[in-house]
Amino acid sequence: MRLTRRAFCLTSACFALPVAAQTRGPVTGLPLPRFVSLKTSQANVRRGPGVAYRIDWRFVRRGMPLQVIAEYENWRNVRDRDGLGGWIHFALLSGVRTVIVEGQNADMRREPHPEAPLSAIAEAGVIARLHECTDGWCRIESSGHEGWVGESAIWGMDRDLTN
Repeated sequence: MRLTRRAFCLTSACFALPVAAQTRGPVTGLPLPRFVSLKTSQANVRRGPGVAYRIDWRFVRRGMPLQVIAEYENWRNVRDRDGLGGWIHFALLSGVRTVIVEGQNADMRREPHPEAPLSAIAEAGVIARLHECTDGWCRIESSGHEGWVGESAIWGMDRDLTN
């Protein structure tokens, strides 16, 4: 297996870490990458892990699913479904699992089967709470509506990840 290297820079020191070798966060011991959600309605996204680093932009959707790809002290390097991201203070993140409906509207079914009756239709861009996934289907809940959607209709989970 060929290992790629990712540069990790803090202040003026840079370190090359083998990506395949880093499977647990050095701070939390939790898997990397992993999914979390935005706890607040606004979060500054910085260029580096600390308040001295420039704010590049803000995430502004409470509950938005994010993927943690690195950790440093109280900071988490996250990215959104478009691959954009940066460093956010850990207090702004939640372990509550959410997903976002991708592309077009997603049929929410009463059972994890394409012929099961509809329970609701989730519009593209809706953020929903993720309950469980099995056999290519995930049970989600949003605005009091619950149902099963195909994995391909959502972003914020990965069957190859343990979380």
